[in-house]
Amino acid sequence: MRILDPVTAYDRAVGLATRGRRSILGITGAPAAGKSTYAEQLTAQLTADGHRVTLVPMDGYHLAQSVLEAEGLAEVKGAPHTFDGYGFVALLRRLKESPEEPIWAPRFDRSIEDSIAASIGIAPEVTLVLTEGNYLLLDQMPWATVRTLLDECWYVEVPEQLRHERLEARHRLYGRSPEEAHERTYGTDERNARLIAATATVADATIQLDRTPGR
Repeated sequence: MRILDPVTAYDRAVGLATRGRRSILGITGAPAAGKSTYAEQLTAQLTADGHRVTLVPMDGYHLAQSVLEAEGLAEVKGAPHTFDGYGFVALLRRLKESPEEPIWAPRFDRSIEDSIAASIGIAPEVTLVLTEGNYLLLDQMPWATVRTLLDECWYVEVPEQLRHERLEARHRLYGRSPEEAHERTYGTDERNARLIAATATVADATIQLDRTPGR
């Protein structure tokens, strides 16, 4: 698998943004690998250079917290079946096949642990949509359809110790005790991370972010 340095990655993103039709670039990786931060930074850089780019994270398709609690899924939030995967696929298909439409996507608000509908606008003028999330390369339905709608998908990785440290710190930041943060990091999150890591070989390229703050 090809490893992209930041300059080469940026040039490839510019190529996608200027090919004459709307493209979708996926950024994937395990929890706390840095994919959200990287996608935000790449979007900001492309926008500053005059490209029409919008970031649409997969996290907007988390099932509502009330639904997770009612279904007994709150403790495994973040697993593939705790997302509206078919809804996410439908959004990507609209973005790809109906670029002339103004489209609105949901946004996940971590401060309330819930999604807010129609929070991200994608105007017809947008030539590149970045989407980031855990399961963009997962080979099970409905996620397997995602890959067919992406022009490229890059896998973000960092050393595992750093990723675990970030993840525990994130859990503590949002109210979990040190013990709960550790249990979540090496329990549910680690099972998800292994599932995601198995998809790395089918990515178009790898981005290594040893020092980038991660989400």
